Amino acid sequence: MTGADPRSRIPRTDQLLALPAVQAARARLSDQVIRTVVTRAQDRARRSEIAPEDVQDTVITDLAERRATSLTSVLNATGVVIHTNLGRAPLSPAAREALLDASGYVDVELDLTTGQRSKRGVATREALLAACPTAEDALVVNNGAAALVLATTALAADREIIVSRGELVEIGAGFRLPDLMESTGARLREVGTTNRTHLADYADAVGPQTAVLLKVHPSNFRVNGFTSDVPLRELRALADEHDLPLIMDVGSGLLMPDPILPDEPSLSEALEAGADVVIASGDKLLGGTQAGILLGRAETIQKLAKHPLARAVRADKLTLAALEATLVSGDIPVQQALHADPEQLRARAEKLGDDLGMPVVPHDGRVGGGGAPGVPLPGWAVRLPERAASFLRLGQPAVLPRVHDGACLIDLRCIPEDDDARVAAAAHAALGALG
Repeated sequence: MTGADPRSRIPRTDQLLALPAVQAARARLSDQVIRTVVTRAQDRARRSEIAPEDVQDTVITDLAERRATSLTSVLNATGVVIHTNLGRAPLSPAAREALLDASGYVDVELDLTTGQRSKRGVATREALLAACPTAEDALVVNNGAAALVLATTALAADREIIVSRGELVEIGAGFRLPDLMESTGARLREVGTTNRTHLADYADAVGPQTAVLLKVHPSNFRVNGFTSDVPLRELRALADEHDLPLIMDVGSGLLMPDPILPDEPSLSEALEAGADVVIASGDKLLGGTQAGILLGRAETIQKLAKHPLARAVRADKLTLAALEATLVSGDIPVQQALHADPEQLRARAEKLGDDLGMPVVPHDGRVGGGGAPGVPLPGWAVRLPERAASFLRLGQPAVLPRVHDGACLIDLRCIPEDDDARVAAAAHAALGALG
């Protein structure tokens, strides 16, 4: 006579759901998720992958480790400041606090004094205008591509946009600006060549169907050698001659000129040079959350704001709150990383290298995110064996190093100094895993 089937010892679902640890998990996980964890543990026992007596502990452990989001916090040790694969700009402490405040009910479209409905994003608009006084008005949408689509739809639908061939760029994930603009119903009139475009090329292309002159900063690549483009001021004169709006897409969102990024155009410079509308992203050099920022002449910005498409691409309360906090606070991680002192970076790297028994080597960081291509940010990195990279990525905390030239490089530029000890612990664990 054989013994009883061990599967009969698997705890019942109601017993597992009644466990105090399972009940506590309901504060952060839905019933569906909890039941899935329970069923998975029971099924593992039925397949003899775990003993029936281990089901309860497995459920408790899995629920304790289960988070409400699958996104994993990562320490950026690549030296790339605006890392697109890591969500671009890390937010400032003030912006993070603003996100928490805005996560509940907030007066995003309410005047608390009168109790009446108000306009969305008023405070964020005022913060943008204070940060860039050359702008007469401002509008925030959900991302940079949406800002360009809105501008071209409102100003050039069913008509022509004149743009240099050298500025028809492809942005991240294979999206091409020409495709985005043509999706609005506008037609592109390409002028010049890949490397050289002159004012006469624009002037010769202006005709009855011309709606807009567009200039795009090629922020994610650089063309050197026999090159020529038309300054914005010269395009302004041509636009005035034919009563045309002039749009400038600066891309990376630099508010004011920065001496360490001499070739990166700023929003203020573009407006001073005569652009009616300047477009930028909020999560790059500005250091905020994902957003599309439009600054410019009041009449033009209001025309965009009143277009029906503006409702489809408007920014939500979290974006508005984080962007406003970024603009009014002075503790911006992107700016700190860009302007980090190389000697201080060296001292931190040498301390980490001494702790690990690993060499420190010169290492140039990068702006990233399509900003200032080719501009080095001098710094230092700790050199580990290349095989350590996977252990760092999969460790606790997750650390993303740069794998280059047969080595795993840990650059502390983008890591807050308070986190150096966490990086050291993760690197020790990775080296230990290598044996």
